[in-house]
Amino acid sequence: MKLLGYLSELTIPLVIFYIVGYGLLQKKQVYEYFVFGAEEGLRIVVRILPTLVGLMVGVGVLRASGFLDYIGGLLGQAAGQIGLSGELIPVIIVRMFSSSAATGLCLDIFKEFGPDSLLGRTVSIMMGCTETIFYTMSVYFMAVKVKKTRYTLQGALIATFAGVAASIFLAGKMG
Repeated sequence: MKLLGYLSELTIPLVIFYIVGYGLLQKKQVYEYFVFGAEEGLRIVVRILPTLVGLMVGVGVLRASGFLDYIGGLLGQAAGQIGLSGELIPVIIVRMFSSSAATGLCLDIFKEFGPDSLLGRTVSIMMGCTETIFYTMSVYFMAVKVKKTRYTLQGALIATFAGVAASIFLAGKMG
């Protein structure tokens, strides 16, 4: 077990050393490439910042207004028929927009029900197997100027609902 701990601590430094060493062996200007990549990264951050701020403000307004709790209560009754608790509905909705806001809701569930409860286990698994669909699409597609998304949204929604279903199933098997 200690061997795995040592390997996990050494993985990132070894990968960095490998990349730098390989670049030097190929007689590439490693530092200049690094600086160029950092500059390009900052340009992308500046381009996507308005979208990020808009998403965070929108999620904050929905959460502070109580709208998410209202939707959770409304949909929770119908969702209870398939084993989905109403407390998970706001997490599912917010997770599609913001990972940090969903983490806040996840922590609220942990405080109220406990991390080892069925809800705690379900939301933990859900956070690991779902994605911030709208955040990812808006930020990354805008950064690379994708105009036609084709079936991205439909596929992402199907994957999210599959992740939610898997979370319910797996958490139920764990308890």
